[in-house]
Amino acid sequence: MITAIDTNILLDILIPDEKFFLHSKKLIDKYSSKGRLIICETVYAELSSQFPSEKGLKDCLSDTAIRLIYSDEKSLVLAGEKWKAYSKNRANKLQCPACGKRIPVHCPECKHTISFRQHIISDFIIGAHAFVHAELLLSRDRGFYKTYYKDLNVE
Repeated sequence: MITAIDTNILLDILIPDEKFFLHSKKLIDKYSSKGRLIICETVYAELSSQFPSEKGLKDCLSDTAIRLIYSDEKSLVLAGEKWKAYSKNRANKLQCPACGKRIPVHCPECKHTISFRQHIISDFIIGAHAFVHAELLLSRDRGFYKTYYKDLNVE
């Protein structure tokens, strides 16, 4: 089994986040015993901010048997397609990262709909990479990924 890992799961362990540390650590342990753990270059880049050097990051990934697998054209095109769909729909609603429910937000003063972006292209690259290269994605943003990658298994 190949399991992709989102940055938030790894940061829960590296920083560590007292709310999510144990859960994220258990997920990593569970799926490392079932097969390969992989990350895409976006996760690699985001993780690099937590290490004083590239060697530190490489050592951490080596010690945990997490492999960097580069995106291919198929996953990058898929990310672009999903980003386009998101961009069309994002204009006036927030999305819960846990369940995916979309919620409109209005100015309390004038009632105008407030629009802003919750996700950036890197989120879509991570999802598309997992969809193409893995059987499962470990992430705390399950609602988001299930909205745009319905056939992706997310835990």
